[in-house]
Amino acid sequence: MIRTTVLAIALLMSASAALAEEPIVGNWKTVAGDTAAIAPCGDSYCVTLKTGKYAGKQIGKMQGTGNSYTGELTDPSEDKTYSGSGTVSGNKIKMQGCVLKVFCKSQTWTKL
Repeated sequence: MIRTTVLAIALLMSASAALAEEPIVGNWKTVAGDTAAIAPCGDSYCVTLKTGKYAGKQIGKMQGTGNSYTGELTDPSEDKTYSGSGTVSGNKIKMQGCVLKVFCKSQTWTKL
């Protein structure tokens, strides 16, 4: 009986850990004041604008865990895609897009 109880608790704990979301997942307020949703999509995290002029447009796809993510980011106003990264710190994420890893622009978004 004790063995069954311990096994059940262990299974519940491992299921909870599997369901824990990465810090990047959620809704974020961009510098422009729009809302960007970051959600799992396959083995990555897709960044999609939910409000504003470009609502519904996917503007990024990133991979990673913990607080560090890399992938691609698109500037929707220019429709240009850049090598990108995202670093989560508390309720903020620094999104950075670069050309040749030399010319970079960054924005800090706030989690909603």
